[in-house]
Amino acid sequence: MTAVIAAKSLSKWYGNVLGLNDVTLEIEDGITGLLGPNGAGKSTFMKLITGQMKPNIGAVTVRGRKVWNNPEVFWGIGFCPEQDVFYEDITGWEFLTGLLRFYGYAPSEIKDRAARALDVVDLTHDKDRLIRGYSRGMRQRIKFAQAVAHDPGILILDEPLSGLDPLGKRKLIKLIKGFRDQGRTVLVSSHVLPEIEALTSRIVLIHQGKILAQGDIPYIRELIEAHPHQISVRSSDPRALAARFVGDRSIQKMTFGADGRTLVVETHKRDEFFGRLTGVVLEAGLEVDEISSPDDNLQSVFEYLVGK
Repeated sequence: MTAVIAAKSLSKWYGNVLGLNDVTLEIEDGITGLLGPNGAGKSTFMKLITGQMKPNIGAVTVRGRKVWNNPEVFWGIGFCPEQDVFYEDITGWEFLTGLLRFYGYAPSEIKDRAARALDVVDLTHDKDRLIRGYSRGMRQRIKFAQAVAHDPGILILDEPLSGLDPLGKRKLIKLIKGFRDQGRTVLVSSHVLPEIEALTSRIVLIHQGKILAQGDIPYIRELIEAHPHQISVRSSDPRALAARFVGDRSIQKMTFGADGRTLVVETHKRDEFFGRLTGVVLEAGLEVDEISSPDDNLQSVFEYLVGK
């Protein structure tokens, strides 16, 4: 697939603080999740993509065109910033229609586009309220509305789910996936792992301004196969269970949980361990309440890669 957004050797610093460090990355159609803790460089990368900042080194292009100082590119991009950037004493309607005027639309089209965008985010009934009276969730939704009101082909969403209640998050996730289904490109950032997992399997992990890994979750997990899987087995007699695995070459370490009912196993051969576990449990006549693999998820992958 042809890259929609391409960054090459991209670096940005603020005085002595390095915000982005030699990032080379291609983003294709569909949804790409940019995952990293606060301060990782997510917002810096998005501001460079949207032409709000000039890189110190390197370049970023959108559909083959350089972004910096190129207003024509901005028509096709919708940006939802992490921070609130409102005039508090105007209404949601005034906020949207005011921004749409910059695109040169006729007054009737401005009204139509603003009305559609408000309807998309369920703010039609609150359009005449002052923004200072909006809840945190409503403020997030009006930011999303302004990002999509001009029908861009590319959406850059910086922590768009922050502040939304569970129902609001589900609705916005559905909307974002809907834009993907329309053939648009979406780059969405978050520091919350389940949010990214709910949106896409295409992940870019970023930390301290560097790209640590990219790909789908199984691929990223394979990159660190040297990191042992941790498996927890809660049973009626964890010590008897552990005795059955003594000397098993597939196991690096066994410990007992604080509850006195859990055996925690670390292994590089997870499938082999699970293959033996069923037979051992049946032979020993043990009752197993729960088997879980807390290490086999994106959280553990990320923590391992950043050295936590």
